[in-house]
Amino acid sequence: MRIIPAIVVCFFVSIPVSAASDTLADEEAAGLKQALTLSVNAAIDILGVPNGFLHNPKAKIPLPVSLQKAEGLMRSVGMNKHADGLIAAMNHAAETAASEGRALLIDAVQNMPVEDAKAILAGGDDGATQYFRNTSSDSLSDQFLPIVKKATEQAGVLKKYNDFAGKGAKLGLISEKHANIENHVTEKTLDGIYLLMAEKEQAIRYNPADQDSELVRRVFGTLK
Repeated sequence: MRIIPAIVVCFFVSIPVSAASDTLADEEAAGLKQALTLSVNAAIDILGVPNGFLHNPKAKIPLPVSLQKAEGLMRSVGMNKHADGLIAAMNHAAETAASEGRALLIDAVQNMPVEDAKAILAGGDDGATQYFRNTSSDSLSDQFLPIVKKATEQAGVLKKYNDFAGKGAKLGLISEKHANIENHVTEKTLDGIYLLMAEKEQAIRYNPADQDSELVRRVFGTLK
C-alpha cells in the first residue's frame, strides 16, 4: 500500500514539469515571431518610402545580369539615361511593392511554423530571419509577384525597359526579345527586405533591453 502513493506522487509531479516546458517553448516561439514582426516593420519603414531602394546602396536593385553587359557598353558611349531610367523605375516599383506588401509579410510571420524555437534563437545574429526566409520565400515570391506587377506598371518599368532594349538592340548589344523584369524586381525586393530584417534582428539580439516589446526583451534577454 505504501508503494501506491509514491507512484501517484511521481505521476503528478511530472505534469507541471511538462507543462512548464511547453509554456516556455510557446513563449520562445511567440517572442521569435514578435521580433520578426518588428524586423519586418523596420525594413519596410526604411525601404517602402520614396527612394527607399534607389538611395540605399545595400538594397538598390541593379539591372538583371543578362542586361548588365549591354548597360556597361551603353554607358561607355554616353547612353546613361536609358540605363538610369530603367534602374530608377525598377527601384521605385520595389519601394511601392514593399509598402503594399507589409501586411502580407507580417501575416507570413504569424503563420510561420516553428518547431524548435530554441534552436532558431541560438542560430546566430540573423537566425530567425534566415529561418523565415527559408520557410516562406517561395510562397512570398508567388504572393508578391502580383503586387510587383502592379507597381511596375505604375512606375513605367516596361516602357523604360523597351526604351533600353530598343537602344541596345540597335547597337547589337541585346539579342533576347524580353527580359523578365517583374520576376527580377520581385526577387530583389524581397532580398532587400530580408537584408534589413536581418540587421534589425541583429540589433534586437545585441540590445534586447532597448526593445519596446516586453516579450521580446524577456525571450532575447535570456540569450545574452
